[in-house]
Amino acid sequence: MTNRRRFLQTSLASGASLALPAFGQAPAVIASDRARPQATSGLQIGDVTGDRAIIWSRADRPSRLMVERSFHEDFRDAVRVRGPLALETSDFTARVDLTGLPASRDVFVRVAFEDLSGKVRSEPLQGRFRTVPANRRDVTFAWSGDTAGQGWGINQEWGGMKCYETLRRDHPDFFVHCGDTIYADGPIAAQVQLPGDAVWKNLVTEEVNKVAESLKEFRGRYAYNLMDDNVRRMSAEVPQIWQWDDHEVSNNWSASKDLAADKRYVEKDVPLLIARATRAFLEYAPLRYHGADESERVYRKIAYGPLLDVFVLDMRSYRGANSYNRQDKLDADAAFLGPQQLAWLKRGLKESKALWKVVSADMPIGLLVGDGKDAQGRDMFEAVANGDGPALGREFEFANLFSFLKKENVRNTVWITADVHYCAAHFYDPRKAQFTDFAPFWEFVAGPMHAGGFGPNKLDNTFGPQLVFQKAPDGRVNVPPSEGGQFYGLAKIDGKTGALKVQLKDLGGAVVFERTLNAARAPGNG
Repeated sequence: MTNRRRFLQTSLASGASLALPAFGQAPAVIASDRARPQATSGLQIGDVTGDRAIIWSRADRPSRLMVERSFHEDFRDAVRVRGPLALETSDFTARVDLTGLPASRDVFVRVAFEDLSGKVRSEPLQGRFRTVPANRRDVTFAWSGDTAGQGWGINQEWGGMKCYETLRRDHPDFFVHCGDTIYADGPIAAQVQLPGDAVWKNLVTEEVNKVAESLKEFRGRYAYNLMDDNVRRMSAEVPQIWQWDDHEVSNNWSASKDLAADKRYVEKDVPLLIARATRAFLEYAPLRYHGADESERVYRKIAYGPLLDVFVLDMRSYRGANSYNRQDKLDADAAFLGPQQLAWLKRGLKESKALWKVVSADMPIGLLVGDGKDAQGRDMFEAVANGDGPALGREFEFANLFSFLKKENVRNTVWITADVHYCAAHFYDPRKAQFTDFAPFWEFVAGPMHAGGFGPNKLDNTFGPQLVFQKAPDGRVNVPPSEGGQFYGLAKIDGKTGALKVQLKDLGGAVVFERTLNAARAPGNG
């Protein structure tokens, strides 16, 4: 750990970089930094699984990404990988999928951009991560969501997006961002009045001072978050797993989204906004592209050794239109995961040999999240839940999933999520549910990382969720980060006992809730 801290202090503390001779031949002498490429958004590490990891960075001009990896801090055994071109078509972002990595090793990486002549190179940036274990060592991961929401941007006087730094200091093996990685629909003003005479002062760029409509503006939202020192430090040390939700496009978007009355938008074509937002998300997310059969697919499994599989869901792309959500059969209108993703999840959970199966969801299962009224004056819903009673609408998919897991004796499934801007622990108990054909399980809610505080929301009794813990502003709306109310989850699997300890932590790193779950054993399944 001491070596880890020293490494970070020397290479990452202020965005500093190391020009070490191990990075190939020295570039030509440059009179000014303006004449060489610049890595403008730091580096990100993502989707560490098996023997591979994604290394992401972004340049300021046409150039080529070069990556070095080493198993020693001094890079004495460095191997260089010639990466792809970074061009305007990808907003100068580029990534390398490092392969052939051994298990349970510290890997040091260094990235730089070469101009198209191959003679001039940027100052390198440095990061590190740990590969997936082959044996039962301890595994620690964090999760949260909701970054730069409700107009709370980078306040450098306050210290920036401080929850990212708090999380970094816990040194998890990886961090799951459960969605709302940006707030494309939330303008960020230069100043926000706080209670009393205090003022929140935001760093502002051209792309964040209005709702995002153009591809340039969607891209600018991601570039903005990477201007924060805390985000950049964490991204270079803690591998990430990204998913998305609504604010990457617009609040509560689905096939029923209508912007006709929203004067903030000149572009009213929601499918076009979704297309631009999807392009920007995929360019900036440090994820591994799925493949030509579904190039924009976000849902995936991250296998992390014998103790853990993470199933990353997409609750946004395959849903039916937001509605009153009380359809009496499962059809396209009631879809939430969609049939293909649901089948993938059932199959993956059944076949998983990992001790723990963690399902990372964009949204909670049992919390009511409203979306206004429909033409008949009925409540519309944004998430799964639709009010007390038997399974209806979107709940059918989850009833199907939960009964399948019980029938197949799939044990040790835990759900993590964000979205509602407070933290909570829910125990789903079939003895207290309207739909009872399932085995009990836990759902842990965390967030926001850096956004307004809200909640709490009401629970729907369909699947019997019991409120074990919550910490929320108690009805206050859009509580600023400076008042606290920022939360993340930290989970540790004990390599010897297999127990899973889950903590919910606040902005300062204090534990506000803790629960240890003992693993159940099932023949042929974890």
